[in-house]
This record gives sequence, structure tokens and C-alpha cells, in this order.
Amino acid sequence: MNVLLYSKERNIDNWKYLEICINELHNKKIKIWFLKDFYQKINNQINPDIKCKVISKLNNDFEIDFLISFGGDGTMLSAAKLIKGYNIPMIGVNTGRLGFLANVAKNNIKKLIFDLENKNFNVSQRSLIDIRIKPRLKNEENYFALNELSICGENNTMINIKAYLNGEYLNNYWGDGLIISTPTGSTGYSLSCGGPIIMPDTNNFIITPIASHNLNVRPLIISDQNEVKLELDNRFETFKLSIDGLPYDITNKHIIFIKKSKSFINLLITKENNYLHTLRNKLLWGLDKRNS
Repeated sequence: MNVLLYSKERNIDNWKYLEICINELHNKKIKIWFLKDFYQKINNQINPDIKCKVISKLNNDFEIDFLISFGGDGTMLSAAKLIKGYNIPMIGVNTGRLGFLANVAKNNIKKLIFDLENKNFNVSQRSLIDIRIKPRLKNEENYFALNELSICGENNTMINIKAYLNGEYLNNYWGDGLIISTPTGSTGYSLSCGGPIIMPDTNNFIITPIASHNLNVRPLIISDQNEVKLELDNRFETFKLSIDGLPYDITNKHIIFIKKSKSFINLLITKENNYLHTLRNKLLWGLDKRNS
């Protein structure tokens, strides 16, 4: 078995959990892989007797079975960008905060490795959003998101975003901004703005207004077979675009096209951390004294 370990964690206190994982993999004679940039940050903490494979970047010649991410959901989103197109399943050890994506408790690392060895997991195929921006930003036209993209105005100003489905006018969204979310992202920014939770295997997008100025405008679930086009308010020159938490500056000259990607991300879900368990655990569902 070959396991790629990944983190962008800067808090050295949490690296002890990575060390636990490394030692456990080594003891079980499981091959350990690192990306060079990350390895250079932690190599002084790794037992020199532990052998590992260090690579500059992924390619299809490497036979990596799993990626284990250490951090929060932001680290998982970063890891998704690494493995897109390589069909490497990933799972996250939560050394961050809430952890919907990184849902393995940091004290359960040995149990996680046991589950990987014994195939005590399911693979959840998660859809991605392809994002095309015209004119291009910094010579890049295409982006993707596992969770969502959002658009807001500068300095918290109210803006207007005109949305189209398959070229047909849908609505003018007046407010602080707009979120387009995948099912995976339904428990993220969209949820905090009143959007619904939808199961990860549903073939949908969610269009969620941020602090809508029109009270009759509510989050909308649409089929992911639709292409969404967004045009920006001509009254303002600059806007803030966020794609899975990465910020970009755009102007009212930019048009954004959104559709379902042909690629996907495989998430490993251990049987004790299935999606319903994660919802109950993270959102405290069922913890009502009346149910005691």
C-alpha cells in the first residue's frame, strides 16, 4: 500500500499527529510518500530510520493508493487541487476546527490506518464545478471548485448580479453577493447564508444569495446539467471572487460561466464516519434533552 501524506498546517503542535501517522505506517511497512515542498518543512522531525518517497509533483506513473490530509477543510480543498485528474482517493484527519470534509478525529489515526488496510471504507464520488472567466484572469481562464464560488462587492457594498441558466435570464440578485455551491459545499458558506444541506450524491447546484435585498429571493436548487452565467453590476468597477476560499479580483467586464466538471474527487469515508454521522456530530443533531 502507498500513502501520500499532505498538509499545509503551520501549527507545529499539530504535527505530532502527523508523526503518529508516519510511525504507524512505517511499523506496518506501508510505503510513505511526500511532496517535496511539504517534506522540506518536516524532514527534521522524521525519524531518519523511516524511509519515504519524495516527489516534486504528482504524475500518472506513481501508484499512490490514498492521500491522507492533516488540517481542516481548507487543507482538504487544497489537496483536491493536487489530486484532480489522478483518481487518488483522499481522507482528512481533522487538526483544524469544524471539519466536514476532514472528519477523522486526530486521536483515531491508528484506527484510520487499520481501516485502510482492511478496506473498511466507502468511496464517495464528489462532483466539481468548472469555472470559466472571460476575459481571462492572469492568463488563466479555467478554474474548478469542490465546495463553491462566491462573489461579493468591495467594502461590503450592495451589488447586483444577473444570473442566466443555459442562456435564459433567471434573476437579478441584489444584496451582498451570491454563492454557487456543489452538494459537498452545501455544508459550507452556503449553509451559513441560509442555504439547504443536500446529500453529496445528488446531481445539483445551489444558488444562494448573500443577505438578499429582496426578501422573496431564496436559495435555489438546480440540476447540475445547467450552465450558469453571471454578469456583474456596471455601477461598480471591482468585485471579490472566491473559489474554494482562494480570492481573486474581478471587474464588471468579466463574465463567469459555471458548469459541472467532467472530473470528480474521490473522498474516502470510513464506515464509522459516514455522512449522516458527520452531520449529527458536527451540527449536534439529536442532542436535545427531550430525546434523553
